[in-house]
Amino acid sequence: MKELDTVVLTHDIEKHGLKEGDVGAIVHVHGEEAFEVEFVTAQGETVAVLTLSEADIRLIEGRKILHVRDMGETSVHI
Repeated sequence: MKELDTVVLTHDIEKHGLKEGDVGAIVHVHGEEAFEVEFVTAQGETVAVLTLSEADIRLIEGRKILHVRDMGETSVHI
């Protein structure tokens, strides 16, 4: 995985209101084991920027369709 790759979260991160399947972008690579990933709303508002491992994310593969969900009153965590 490299910077600017689009990735999918493999599990919920409740502290940040993120759910398995949420889509983010790698904004920085820390060696081979950690990735800084930004998650944004459909309008471009940053929800969270998190340092995650390869076990936490996967590349989008094949014929996938994106899905939009309402985050409700979840506060933004940057």
